[in-house]
Amino acid sequence: MRATDIERLVAVGRPTIAPDGSFVVFASSRPDITANTYVGQLWRVDLLGGAPRRISRGTADRSPQLSPDGTRVAFVRADSKDRPQIFVMQATGGEPIQATDATGGVSEFAWSPDGTRLGYLARVIEPGRYGTVEGLTAQAEPPRHITGIRWHANGLGYIADRPAHLFIIDAPAPDAEPFYTPAPAVRDEGEDAPSPRIVAAEAVQLTEGPDSHSGVAFTPSGEEILTVVDTIEERARDMRSHVIAVSVSDGATRDVVTRDTNLSVSSVRLTRDGTVALLAFDVGESGVDFVAPGVALWVLTEDGPHRLTDPETVDLGEVGSHITPVGDDFLVQNRTRGRVELLRVTRAGEVTALVTEGEVLGHAATDDGTIVYAIATPESYGELVLLGGGPLTRFGDALRESTIAVPQEREITGRDGYPIHGWVAVPEGEGPHPVILQIHGGPYAQYGVHVFDETQVLVDAGYAVVYCNPRGSAGYGRAHGRTIRQAMGTVDFTDVIDFLDGVTGSDSRLDSARVGIMGGSYGGYLTAWTIAHDHRFAGAIVERGYLDPATFAGTSDIGTFFGDEYTGTDPAQIAAQSPMAVVNQVTTPTLVLHSELDFRCPLEQATRYYVALKRQGTEAEMLVFPGENHELTRAGQPRHRVERFAAVLDWWQRYLPLN
Repeated sequence: MRATDIERLVAVGRPTIAPDGSFVVFASSRPDITANTYVGQLWRVDLLGGAPRRISRGTADRSPQLSPDGTRVAFVRADSKDRPQIFVMQATGGEPIQATDATGGVSEFAWSPDGTRLGYLARVIEPGRYGTVEGLTAQAEPPRHITGIRWHANGLGYIADRPAHLFIIDAPAPDAEPFYTPAPAVRDEGEDAPSPRIVAAEAVQLTEGPDSHSGVAFTPSGEEILTVVDTIEERARDMRSHVIAVSVSDGATRDVVTRDTNLSVSSVRLTRDGTVALLAFDVGESGVDFVAPGVALWVLTEDGPHRLTDPETVDLGEVGSHITPVGDDFLVQNRTRGRVELLRVTRAGEVTALVTEGEVLGHAATDDGTIVYAIATPESYGELVLLGGGPLTRFGDALRESTIAVPQEREITGRDGYPIHGWVAVPEGEGPHPVILQIHGGPYAQYGVHVFDETQVLVDAGYAVVYCNPRGSAGYGRAHGRTIRQAMGTVDFTDVIDFLDGVTGSDSRLDSARVGIMGGSYGGYLTAWTIAHDHRFAGAIVERGYLDPATFAGTSDIGTFFGDEYTGTDPAQIAAQSPMAVVNQVTTPTLVLHSELDFRCPLEQATRYYVALKRQGTEAEMLVFPGENHELTRAGQPRHRVERFAAVLDWWQRYLPLN
């Protein structure tokens, strides 16, 4: 595929299914280069032989949820001020009606069990900030008084001055009379003109104060909403979660899960019988033991949280992972060896794998067991599938027309006898082709089997691409993931090198004498580390890298715990794992890519590394993307993604030419 073919990468969101199992609604999304944004609408598929049909016409409609009776669908759409709001329409389609007018925009929502109300989370903005006072620019706002250990987040910015709070509002009727703009009129002295109405009901704020909240889960009675409290710590990071139940009548709260359980909770779901299910991991006595965290499925019992899955063999920590009750059981997603499986788990902890190939992105189910799931495959970025009934969509057809190279799976034995699992994607022709070694971020993440544009664009240009999941990655058990804790740049380094040697040495299509290396985030770290210790590479691309652990703590939004756990706190130990400490050993021509608003791996990581290369005479260039954050390659402006590809290909054409 070419860089512009990212427009064919149609993503399919988490589906929502009618209670009677007759139809499903989902959202699609794809990059649009002309609009320079991500566009998508809602779709409906009747499960008895129906074809997908678009039922909304917004620019970027997302996150649909059917009402409990299946007659209406609520979803998120940007309003006239580009703020995400909840809209509601008939489940058959039609003109939606705006349900909320949240100043800070809506982030999450849920229907009440009786379908009369919507609970949602929205950021409450400190007066005077972020355009709440007309004419008051960001530069003229008062200073921010920071007293806690955290103050910003990647993709958002400052957090203390706009906590996310819980609200409830009456759900509008899609067939209600529209609102009309009042006409100008002569009015009596002192009489105010009526304000135009946008929404039908007034929202009620249920939580307040400096703490933020995540998750909206109604109890079966609809009298309470469960949510996770996020308190900014005073001195040290604490990842232990506090889950509360909030009364929808008066905002009174009660504890559901306290910090004493040592659980970090990422998802909360209630079943029809009131059972509370959680995706969570134990952070230990330190409160920050997150390396290869072992996210598991838990249920609350009278004796406290009870774990249903074994985190040593089942990993439920994939981004977007969630819980779907199905009868008395639960559906969850397990990442393993580049796949994301769909599992069914009983309350006795019995696990059945329902889908084992591809990467499951989301799922929905009825009480009687009808299951629909979204999945990515080596030839499609996203499809909707009825379990036992086959595919419901064919979005991958357009992508296949752009020519997709299906990677070949390989496993190599490393120098210490350890198995290293990965893939190689090769252009057409006998070769030998120049080779690029790709390294993923995380580090506790995995390369998977879905269509990966960064690999495909390189293969289309004529490069063979080699990539693997070295020790430190997810998908191979917690021991595999925890191996590099306070030992970064050790076996992870040898694993990627051994995999490269093993693949190139056994495939005549690959030219082992012409190789390049690139990676982002942790992949940027390991790329920078590798070129300081192995000088075979014709060129390198270090992108959004974790490059100097010593300064990361005071600049990154995760700096208060990430480096301490991964590289330790002893200065000598940190230096022994730091790319900046060995930058003087780098002779490989290096392109440094970074984003201006990256708060995960801040820009200073890139600029200091780049300047060090330049000052010592190493060939180096830097490309900085304005307005982008750590998610550039996945969710950046489409034009920037295409421009990035152009820069990447230009770099390789100069330093790793095809002939």
